[in-house]
Amino acid sequence: MKTNITIAMDFRRKKKDGTYPLVLHLGHNRSSTTIPLNISIKETDWDDDNKVIKKSYKGTDSVDRLNNMLQKKRSDAMDIIFKLTEAGILQNLSKVEIRNRIEKENSSGSFFDFAKQVIKDLIGAGRLGTARSFKGVVAILKTFNNEKDLAFKDITHNFLTRLENKHLAKGHSYNGLAVYMRSIRSIFNKAVNAGVIDKDPYPFQNYKIKTVPTQKRALDVDLLQTIITKRIPKTVSCFHARNYFVASYMMYGMNFSDMAHLKKSDIINGRIQYRRKKTSKLYDIKITPSLDKILQYYISQSGDRPYVFPIIKRDTALLQDKDVEWARKRYNIQLKEVAKLCKIEQNLTSYVSRHSFATQAMLLEVPLIAVSTMLGHSSLKTTEIYLKSLPNNILDDYNAKILGKKKPKK
Repeated sequence: MKTNITIAMDFRRKKKDGTYPLVLHLGHNRSSTTIPLNISIKETDWDDDNKVIKKSYKGTDSVDRLNNMLQKKRSDAMDIIFKLTEAGILQNLSKVEIRNRIEKENSSGSFFDFAKQVIKDLIGAGRLGTARSFKGVVAILKTFNNEKDLAFKDITHNFLTRLENKHLAKGHSYNGLAVYMRSIRSIFNKAVNAGVIDKDPYPFQNYKIKTVPTQKRALDVDLLQTIITKRIPKTVSCFHARNYFVASYMMYGMNFSDMAHLKKSDIINGRIQYRRKKTSKLYDIKITPSLDKILQYYISQSGDRPYVFPIIKRDTALLQDKDVEWARKRYNIQLKEVAKLCKIEQNLTSYVSRHSFATQAMLLEVPLIAVSTMLGHSSLKTTEIYLKSLPNNILDDYNAKILGKKKPKK
């Protein structure tokens, strides 16, 4: 057999207390990897010839029992390898796939442990928004589970229903709950795809994530024009918020994070060329005179900073993400001041400019596929969600035509 497992001391990872972790060393097809055993000892307490912990080890009441436990973990791992061999699939698996199967059998299948690794991978890949969402749902689940560990097998239909009931009992919305449930489902699916857990039983097979229609976000065109043309002095605290809102609207409803990361080098020959952070979609937007006036104002104030807008202040990705989140909160607060100055009763948030752009495009009979492309959606269904509620004045006109009170234009 070209696959074998031994208990070994991992000399590559010395800890601050001078100990080294013990691992299962998996060798497969001239390649190797390790599986943690969650115990670290000093080199002087390890018998490398016999692969056992020496009697000199003082970290347990019974060294014999500890060695038996380690041997059992090796034996269980070898049993998995024998089963894979008998099934005729061992040689077609990678070392990582074999390791995942062994870890699945030898661990409790901790949702929190797996989520922690997923979050770490997301941060490493620069997907900080998703990492932040996953961190949030982990915190909620820990509170719900009374700070105890949570195994994947414990996430059942009944568990999700109890979580839902507790969320709603606090007066929270279905849409907020849907965000959490989608994150849980995403982590669950990643564990299935990684071979950490089996797909069956799958809690989301019967549990359906519920949402309810949201209040209209798009502004009517006359209110949009009020915001665009309103004279707001630089000394007023919401001066930048109005400019950000208008710039977003004029750049295909660009979201706040992409605006924050927009660089001066993205402006080329009168066009904005950048990749959306969420989807990596490449945009190429023509700069209108009104938009150019806003951009040039901020570029003239930016000095040596690479970014157009004064939102990102720091260098590392994590700190930049915090800069954006802090600025977004302040932006939404200041948009309330913009609404007050413009006598707009509708709730004004960073999303409204994006929804308003989509709605106005639809009212101007821009083809749905073009609107979807401009918004950077990967699916027309997502675009349809943006456009599911027409402005009230449009519905009033249609109703008048239906009732014969207003003849349709020829």
